[in-house]
Amino acid sequence: MRSDIFNNLRALAGAVSLSILTAQFAYAEPQHGIAMYGDPALPPDFVSLPHVNPDAPKGGKIIFAEAGGFDSLHPFIRKGSAPWQLRFMLAESLMGRSYDEPFTLYGLLAESVDTDPDRTWVEYTLRPEARFSDGSPVTVEDVMWSYETLGTLGHPRYHGAWSKVASMEKTGERSVKFTFNTEDRELPLILGMRPVLQKAQWEGKDFEASGIDVIPIGSAPYVIADFEAGRHLTLKRNPDYWGKDVPFMRGQANLDEIRFDYYGDGDVIFEAFKAGEATTHRETNAQKWATQFTFPAVTSGDIVLSDIPHQRPTGIMGYVMNTRRPAFQDIRVRDAMIHAFNFEFINQTINAGAKKRIQSYFHNSVLGMTPGAPAEGLVKDMLTAFDDLPKGALEGYALPVSDGSARNRDGLRNAMALMEDAGWTVQDGAMKDANGSPFTFEILLKTGASENRQEIDIFTAALERMGIAPTITSVDSAQYKERTNAFDFDMAYYWRGLSLSPGNEQKLYWGSESADEEGTRNWMGVKSAAIDGLIDRMLNAKGQDEFRAATKALDRVLTAGRYVIPLGFSEMSHIAHVKELKYPARIPMYGDYLGFQPEIWWYEE
Repeated sequence: MRSDIFNNLRALAGAVSLSILTAQFAYAEPQHGIAMYGDPALPPDFVSLPHVNPDAPKGGKIIFAEAGGFDSLHPFIRKGSAPWQLRFMLAESLMGRSYDEPFTLYGLLAESVDTDPDRTWVEYTLRPEARFSDGSPVTVEDVMWSYETLGTLGHPRYHGAWSKVASMEKTGERSVKFTFNTEDRELPLILGMRPVLQKAQWEGKDFEASGIDVIPIGSAPYVIADFEAGRHLTLKRNPDYWGKDVPFMRGQANLDEIRFDYYGDGDVIFEAFKAGEATTHRETNAQKWATQFTFPAVTSGDIVLSDIPHQRPTGIMGYVMNTRRPAFQDIRVRDAMIHAFNFEFINQTINAGAKKRIQSYFHNSVLGMTPGAPAEGLVKDMLTAFDDLPKGALEGYALPVSDGSARNRDGLRNAMALMEDAGWTVQDGAMKDANGSPFTFEILLKTGASENRQEIDIFTAALERMGIAPTITSVDSAQYKERTNAFDFDMAYYWRGLSLSPGNEQKLYWGSESADEEGTRNWMGVKSAAIDGLIDRMLNAKGQDEFRAATKALDRVLTAGRYVIPLGFSEMSHIAHVKELKYPARIPMYGDYLGFQPEIWWYEE
């Protein structure tokens, strides 16, 4: 009897073990895509992304008029000023992002992705047909070299994820596996989006050297065909592009030629477009869009005006205050600047009141806080775990609203009271501290940013009524990048686009570790245990509810910290373009954000 019982138990245990193993292997079976939460929306046999035209004709060209210039064609390092588009148009990644889902990747260079339930490792398998633009195959060795090189010598944006890789190993002729040293469920997706470069190209060369002598070789549909440093850059579609039949790429890379012409001033850019020197123009000034796009090419129908909606968060756009500088270390001073900035009057003057104000970093989305409302539920629980919360994070914070008049008496009265509370008073017509030292600071702008200059002129006029006389400095794009990379500014124009799937980039934007590392995006210099902790909660969330709560809590701390004077946003993107340029009828969730123009547009006579 005992023997029978033992045998039965052993058989049952074996069945259970086999069942567990079978379930594990079923989950770990390589997949065609991976989502941050849940499963990818598209099946393994999908034909193309849902927001593209898979039958779009190939041919034609698009010409952009860009502000500034460039002195480098190497966009993967910190040094130099390279056209930002090259980050996305020279090299491909193992996986590609669908902009019609919050955060989902599908196979590009890789035919499959594999990971365990806890995402402690990830394995990618390359497509056998993947090729660089020179025809050579993309190999596992290229992938491993690219990841290590970018993670150690590349731009700081690549360093964070690489520091979380415990080991990298070749597991097959076309497969590579990464094992992580920390808990971070986003890492399999982040690593899937790293650019893959050709290892052989860099043998005997300095990867960290900036300039135009070496053009990185990638596997993307476009290659650099012609350029003149600082003046123009032309990309041409590679007729032998390896991935034209990959489902992810169908309906993309339709244009034969993409050209960027560089100008020094925003007004000159608009005039160049009107004169036919450019074939597309993105307009961010709502008043200008409503009143100045009536020139002959528009009235004749040769130029089409397209309003393209989006569902993405606003991100944060405005004037950032550098807390490394004594002038802005006190939150009361930063609060005073926000009160003195008369957004309602500025919006009416410049945009005819058409823009809505950005209320928080994740405003206009399900991840954003409710302005003025106290924290509740899981959001409140997460916040109360920290002792360094700024005023308003728990109890509620909302931006001040003026009466819309030029005087803004209440705003300036509140600003003066905040300055006095911080130890600054008006003495002999100037704002000074107890020792008689004047309060002053520099506002850094990019040359040609005419709308920013209009905003700042109205702002500084208000500050002068408070006895504050800031210095306004305009520099070209190269100097602007150099100074902001080194955090060499007091206040500067600032924009950080945010998605519905924030992740590791948040540490680069406002994590403590990035505050002292030049070249990172933490321009405000914030160091906060609450911000760091909430980013970790967000990254390690096991479900959508926890993820949203952590992001809402993070949004509260960032907004209540009063690091940025927010500007306005539009729920529409305004794009003027020649009638031959077309875009799909279905607009993706992210609208025109990133891969929308020119990747999925086409040219049709």
